[in-house]
Amino acid sequence: MSSLGSLWLLIQNEILGMKWLNVLIGNGLSAMGLDLSSPVGGSIQFFLYDVLKITVLLCVLIFVISYIQSYFPPERSKRILGRFHGIGANVIAALLGTVTPFCSCSSIPLFMGFTSAGLPLGVTFSFLISSPMVDLGSLVLLTGIFGVRIALIYVILGLVIAVLGGSLIEKLHMEAYVEEFIRRAPRVDVEAASLTGLERLDYAKTQMIGTLKKVFPYILIGVGIGAVIHNWIPEPWIELILGSHNPFGVILATLVGIPMYADIFGTIPVAEALLYKGAQLGTILSFMMGVTTLSLPSIIMLRKAVKPKLLALFIGICTVGIILVGYFFNGIEFLLI
Repeated sequence: MSSLGSLWLLIQNEILGMKWLNVLIGNGLSAMGLDLSSPVGGSIQFFLYDVLKITVLLCVLIFVISYIQSYFPPERSKRILGRFHGIGANVIAALLGTVTPFCSCSSIPLFMGFTSAGLPLGVTFSFLISSPMVDLGSLVLLTGIFGVRIALIYVILGLVIAVLGGSLIEKLHMEAYVEEFIRRAPRVDVEAASLTGLERLDYAKTQMIGTLKKVFPYILIGVGIGAVIHNWIPEPWIELILGSHNPFGVILATLVGIPMYADIFGTIPVAEALLYKGAQLGTILSFMMGVTTLSLPSIIMLRKAVKPKLLALFIGICTVGIILVGYFFNGIEFLLI
């Protein structure tokens, strides 16, 4: 049993966390005469390490997930969801969201397509909540930073929010608050062409390159913010605002995260730096969920498809769910770290 634990630690630290890369970069910078204990030296090491680590993981994850996603085009996804009813359909929709695009903005066109195709509104909202919040990439990256237990609990609670949120919207019968052009869109069932193995690999490669180009600026911004937090902001400041002595830290982190726009790859370095500086685990995860699920651009896009009352309900469900998750993690943090 101990050998399995050692093997998992090796995978978590050296493969997912790529600690060897941090050592390599540190040795190289030291050889160049840079003092790594200084704010400048520490910032440069943090920036180079996190940019390279996240970019490598990003490319691998997008390639693998896009290959899986090639088996679930919108037409097939719609047929799969159409076979289920009740809360089972919400569960399947939430799970389907884990193999779809990485940010909330790219999930909304699929949500519109599913809704106009006649799928139950609650089911499509379970998909919309799950897709940016708990994709497979978040599971792998969170494992590398926080460990497998925290990553799995994060994903499970995210799926619970998606299922319960979609079910509540379904129970409230909010169909009248979907914009008319979505409800009256013609339903066209197009059979997706079957792809060969080489075509799926080419699709995964294209998706990887396209997504990397789109999110790389946010990676640089996120790592830059993380480097500043990690090396320039005094630890007592972070503990005062986001530590255990501030009972409103979770609410503050969620509200700060909502107007921002990034995906899991842009928020990971910020979360890593906050954890190192003494912020509470649940507060950090609430910030990440707020950024990835309720970004301002995605809310603006969603407003084009739904009316204000339904939009406000969606934002309220996600915000309350994220805050509860944050306080839950803060309550059990001593058992996880």
